[in-house]
Amino acid sequence: MSTKTKLRAAAVGGTADDVETAFYEALQRGDIEALMACWADDDEVFCVHPGGPRLVGTGAIRAAFEQMFANGVIHARPARVRKVESLASAVHNVLERVEVLTAEGPHHAFVLATNVYHKTAQGWRLVAHHASPGSAHEPDDDNDARQTLH
Repeated sequence: MSTKTKLRAAAVGGTADDVETAFYEALQRGDIEALMACWADDDEVFCVHPGGPRLVGTGAIRAAFEQMFANGVIHARPARVRKVESLASAVHNVLERVEVLTAEGPHHAFVLATNVYHKTAQGWRLVAHHASPGSAHEPDDDNDARQTLH
């Protein structure tokens, strides 16, 4: 195991929930090193920001977050989480509450994000983050409505 991998493994440990907590804390602090420690060291990890292209690989993901952090920290907090977990993977569908600054001052937007975690040799790591465009209104969880697949 390389020194870089050992340092990343030491930075985040425990469960997929722990990695998710570290990910959102890193966003709120604008801490690129802590944020990247959440990601698996794999060429195929990917990230899709609201309305953005698919970013593949840790280099592209890092560059995008560095650019975002250049404009300030990201005030995103998980509001509700739905989970599907197994022995070696976990999928979290997260309703994020994001504070955005507008001409009228700070407002909240809501983003639905899917975070996928795999248990790797270095522990649980993020392998995919896909976020929807934001909405000014918190979406309802309509579990009783009929679902139609597209």
